[in-house]
Amino acid sequence: MRTKSFLLSCVFLLLLTGAEAQPVLKGRHPNILFLFTDDQRFSTIGRLGLEPVHTPNLDELCRQGTVFTQAHIMGGLQGAICMPSRAMLMTGKSLFHQRKDGSYIAETDIMMPQFFRQQGYATFVTGKWHNGAAALNRAFASGDNIYLGGMHLYETGGHLTPILSHYDSTGGYKNKFTGDHFSTIYYADAAIDFINRQKNSDQPFFAYVAFTTPHDPRTPPKEFLDLYDTVNTKLPPNFLLQHPFDNGELQVRDEVLLPIPRDTAAVKADIARYYAMISEADHEIGRIIQALKATGQYENTIIVFAGDNGLAVGQHGLLGKQSLYEHSIRVPLVMAGPGIKKDNSYNGYVYLYDVFATLREATGFKSHIQDDGISFAKALENLSFRQRDHLFFVYANLQRGVKKNGLKLIRYNVNGASKTQLFDLNKDPYEMKDVSGDSRYQTTLKELTRLLYAAMKENGDFCDPQKPDWGYPGKLTGNIWTKLFP
Repeated sequence: MRTKSFLLSCVFLLLLTGAEAQPVLKGRHPNILFLFTDDQRFSTIGRLGLEPVHTPNLDELCRQGTVFTQAHIMGGLQGAICMPSRAMLMTGKSLFHQRKDGSYIAETDIMMPQFFRQQGYATFVTGKWHNGAAALNRAFASGDNIYLGGMHLYETGGHLTPILSHYDSTGGYKNKFTGDHFSTIYYADAAIDFINRQKNSDQPFFAYVAFTTPHDPRTPPKEFLDLYDTVNTKLPPNFLLQHPFDNGELQVRDEVLLPIPRDTAAVKADIARYYAMISEADHEIGRIIQALKATGQYENTIIVFAGDNGLAVGQHGLLGKQSLYEHSIRVPLVMAGPGIKKDNSYNGYVYLYDVFATLREATGFKSHIQDDGISFAKALENLSFRQRDHLFFVYANLQRGVKKNGLKLIRYNVNGASKTQLFDLNKDPYEMKDVSGDSRYQTTLKELTRLLYAAMKENGDFCDPQKPDWGYPGKLTGNIWTKLFP
């Protein structure tokens, strides 16, 4: 049962918040269940009708809540985009306010689960954590089946034999164990055990379930692979045999998983495996949600589903996420629960790192945390609400982009060569036609260029568009991130 001190603190917090802003969600503070996938692009929920993916549980979550169709990440400074993406999500701070591109989170940065832990929530973690063990233990009071790292390695059996840790209160995490079944099952089992333990507790909880799928190695169980035709799976409309120019990252690990130029049969098979991995994760998500219902906690739980970044898997001749195209920077985001509109979609621009501020406002907690996230809690009730006017995107010192009113500008700085792309996403959602040379778009090109330069300056970008080669003519490598963002 909730302690007397916890009740008093909640009453005090409610008194503080009442004068300034009313919480979206009324009554007892709700539980929060955060479901996070790895490398899942925005279009891979079956209900959206954009790709033929079998996701019955995510489809139902969409029916029970609101889909944010224009959710994005800001990007990253090196190939492992998931690391800064997760750090941004946790801290509510943008890319250039992360330490070493998110490889660790400073003690001065209050993380989302840490904040709710301070408000009296029981906090729990299972699955992937890519931002340092010390930060994990500050954020969560408990957990199990934790994966500390970026991906399950091919050399150690990938998802089939995941190397995991039990929660270690000392923060050492030296006693790892090797699993004997698929990674997502371990994460779902741990989450279900936690939910069952909370059944008779009045203390609200924040449970973070971070799947390591559909990140490669893509080895889905047969029952899920059998849902797809590895031979006749359709290629995306913007499939190319290879990317038409050097974007600065054509030889990164992700891009050499298949030969270049791309073999259509190999790409089709990989797309099928990608879909199957998503379907497998969807199945485990269904098990977790069913546990909420069985324990009577579903009606008072905010469920957030999201992905840490997208993935090309053949689009634009690419396989990975080291680009600023829609398939890489847009992510799935669904929120469901008390006070949230059902069976609706919201097309306003949001960043993934806006979720922290949104949950603080939605649950009625006053906060003086200084972060970069902008709450979109009002959109949970009012779908016409708009918060962000435009979005700014980054990849290393090689690519910069800005998006406004369905128009997107991407600039490249690769080995002394510059390149510009302009896409009208309203007419060309797959970014197949660069209109930067079209006379009808020259005013737009100039306006977005000015906006991009202003965004770079406003966000504290180390690249300077006024300098030749932005001040960095070659790809930044080695420990440059340690020097730039210690």
